[in-house]
Amino acid sequence: MKDVWSGSIAFGLVNIPIRLYPAVKSHSQGFRLLEKETKSPIEYKRWCPSCGKEVAWKDVVKGLEIKKNEYLVLTKEELEKLRPQKTESIEIVEFVDWPLDPIYLNNHYYVAPENTKEKAYFLFKEVLMLSAKAAIGRFVMREKEHVCAITSYKNGLILTTLNYSYEIRDMDEIQELKEPVKLKKEEVDLAKQIIDKLYNKRLDISKYKDTFAEELRKALKNREKGVVVTVSESREAPKESNLVEALKQSLKK
Repeated sequence: MKDVWSGSIAFGLVNIPIRLYPAVKSHSQGFRLLEKETKSPIEYKRWCPSCGKEVAWKDVVKGLEIKKNEYLVLTKEELEKLRPQKTESIEIVEFVDWPLDPIYLNNHYYVAPENTKEKAYFLFKEVLMLSAKAAIGRFVMREKEHVCAITSYKNGLILTTLNYSYEIRDMDEIQELKEPVKLKKEEVDLAKQIIDKLYNKRLDISKYKDTFAEELRKALKNREKGVVVTVSESREAPKESNLVEALKQSLKK
């Protein structure tokens, strides 16, 4: 596995050399847009609607919209001065209770010690686990300054980049959630019974598959063999019914 960042965790006067590895890998199928007759990939061009022509890369600049249709253009030199420089360490600034509010969590990275016998790394992992705490730090990776949470995970550490507060939308903006709905005791009791029937202490994520991706792979293999791809019948949408009656029927199933 190739690392995406190397440096150290700065914990007081202790320096722990580490490497970051992506913890998640996407398996989504990459479709290309093609021209119907020739099956040639569609190309996108840099088009200027004002002058009605294609624009060469040498004539493209970067700008920030400060007002509607009014832009502040920054030169390459100005951007270089403003761009954060890669940090050599993750500065730990505080410790908080774990887990955090899930809305803050972004991307996950495995944290590995530079040296397999790095005692400080395993001490750090142990105290985080025993105290059920997360170390909150900040560092620069891929030209962006990140705030992150480092926690004990299995036999090592995991680093999760966090969303900044200004990146999180206010839930109060959703009109449908502004007025709470009154629930009957019978409705709540029936819903709890359904949860109890489907309850498992731990999540086994291996039970769940991306069915579209799997069916797509099968379809591609069948097409190569000359087998026509068939579409399975869609399930009927459940009919509208009384909420209590629907809960009772769910329990029977």
